[in-house]
Amino acid sequence: MASSQVETLQWQFGLAWRLAGYHLPALTDAACLWEPAPQSWTVRQGADGKWRPDWVVPEPDPAPATTIGWLTWHLIWWWSGALRAVRGEPSVPREDVFWPGSAEGVREKLEALSQDWSAMLAGLGDADLEKPFAHPWTEPRPFRIALAWANAELMKNVAEIGYARHLFEAQRAGK
Repeated sequence: MASSQVETLQWQFGLAWRLAGYHLPALTDAACLWEPAPQSWTVRQGADGKWRPDWVVPEPDPAPATTIGWLTWHLIWWWSGALRAVRGEPSVPREDVFWPGSAEGVREKLEALSQDWSAMLAGLGDADLEKPFAHPWTEPRPFRIALAWANAELMKNVAEIGYARHLFEAQRAGK
């Protein structure tokens, strides 16, 4: 049983990452690029070889269906941005965050982010959790709120990846 707020956040992160451990190993390049609906948002390789996500501002409502490639890019984008903010580093514009180009690259990038996140959490004390922290908002909140948001965002993104993976596999099995 968790005895501190930091341990609770570590437990919450571990739970979300275990779900990722179920879905990420099964990803393939084909699954990442499969479009579940017409006009899905995906990642596209440019002439320079870099994989960029579909995006428009303002975002449409309702939002379009997304590919696993887009979902994993989104996860890499916000998680690396959160870690940069924790380290006090400048943010990287969304346009400068690229998809790794393969399911294997996704696994490697997300594993590295997971290790960095886990190490960051391990270095915290409960007093750190009350420090003001603005990311991803414009107004600062206690750091614990941003950490809980990030853990919840991870769980949500991994669940979306899992659902899309199950749909891909069901569609493939039905052929």
